[in-house]
Amino acid sequence: MEFFLPLSLTIAIIILTFTFTFIYRPKSRAEYNLPPGTFGWTFIGETLEFLYGDPNKFVNDRMTRYHPAIFKTKILGEPTVVLCGSSGNKFLSSNEEKLFTGWRPHSMQKLFRSSYQKAASAAMPREVEVQVFRAPGFLRPEALVRYIEKMDINAQHHLDSYWKGKEIVEVYPMIKLLTASLASQFYLGLQDIVRVSKLSEMMEGMSLGLHSMPLNFPGTVFYRAKKGAEGIRKEIELLIKEKKAATAKGIKMNDILSFMIANTDPAGRFMPEGEIADKVMGLLVAGFSTPTTAITFLMKCIGERPEVYHKILAEQLEIEGSKKPDEALQWDDLQKMKYSWNVALETMRLIPPFQGTFREALTDINYEGYTIPKGWKIYWTVSTTNKNPKHFPDPEKFDPTRFDEGNSIPPYTNVPFGGGPRICPGKEYARIVMLVFLHNVVKRFRWEPFNPDERILGSMIPVPAQGLPVRLHPRVA
Repeated sequence: MEFFLPLSLTIAIIILTFTFTFIYRPKSRAEYNLPPGTFGWTFIGETLEFLYGDPNKFVNDRMTRYHPAIFKTKILGEPTVVLCGSSGNKFLSSNEEKLFTGWRPHSMQKLFRSSYQKAASAAMPREVEVQVFRAPGFLRPEALVRYIEKMDINAQHHLDSYWKGKEIVEVYPMIKLLTASLASQFYLGLQDIVRVSKLSEMMEGMSLGLHSMPLNFPGTVFYRAKKGAEGIRKEIELLIKEKKAATAKGIKMNDILSFMIANTDPAGRFMPEGEIADKVMGLLVAGFSTPTTAITFLMKCIGERPEVYHKILAEQLEIEGSKKPDEALQWDDLQKMKYSWNVALETMRLIPPFQGTFREALTDINYEGYTIPKGWKIYWTVSTTNKNPKHFPDPEKFDPTRFDEGNSIPPYTNVPFGGGPRICPGKEYARIVMLVFLHNVVKRFRWEPFNPDERILGSMIPVPAQGLPVRLHPRVA
């Protein structure tokens, strides 16, 4: 018996060791049928080419070299798989929060971490997005209707203040100021132009550093982004205190920041001020970045093509002619801007306002005969479809008629705002901002780029190298 017990124990240990070693242990990479590709350099992988090269070239070169539907790489410190084509877009969109969840790159984790957090969160929970989206008076199309008149008046004031009487205007800085003003009013209830101007500069710096190497020393993109994030957070925290003081005096406010201050979670708890600041900062930067980039390059594409300008002008004058003098734009007017919106869609197809975003695999995933291991990152990008000649014949040609009614654009091929459950919650907001500005600017001016060959900088978010100076010509009615 004395011999049997140690022997039994030994056998049990051997069995348990075998079980955990060969059955329950995590698989090594060698045991997976990983997608083709390369991890690049030991520490940085292929990050430099991804961040500072041509994003379309980065993706399409690897689709040609490795596989047209899937390849692996290492970017921003993470083993990453890129799912390509409309099938890849559909697979991602159809499996959000089933096989995939949102993921923040390390730079974003650090930028959105405020002092109240003990650790940065890489996950991107949607509760706040959903809460705001469902709240009365905010991001739903039917709720945005009442903001159209305010946006119209704001756009008119902006053009009269900063464009009227000028021969040459740098479009990018002016659009930054406009979109910062609109986003600040909509999300923060802030109208002070001095504070808005400061926010505009800080939001631009932060936007350009969202996808960057988190090297925090002077001169780096991330250092500027970190300073911008700190400045925005302080401004929002100051606004929170001002709004609480105003509420105590019985003043009613109707903006997203005020809503988040006043509302509680299901347990009746108010959100901490630091957390409110971080959440609103994310919404604010998104509401600034995409419209700024999209409108800037919309101005470039229209200015280079007089025939497109005249078609837009005719459409907008017809809408104006159907209204009373000085009557503001309404929701129904925007629905008539079909050609104008097609021009915007074609602009975003050729020059996407952002290149893509990241997901994380919640489990081992089989796709196209390959395994994406749990915890690996997935990069979703517009670059695999937006210039594919199979979907868009003569893809480099600017042709808004691609989007005419009756022309079938295959699903999941032109996705400037993403798709599925994580489609950009501010998509309709961005559409309204773009169309309202376009309506007002074409009625006042025609224009052409001062330097048609101006370079486009940036990878994830494109920026005109010289700010897109244009020569303005007042339109004679």
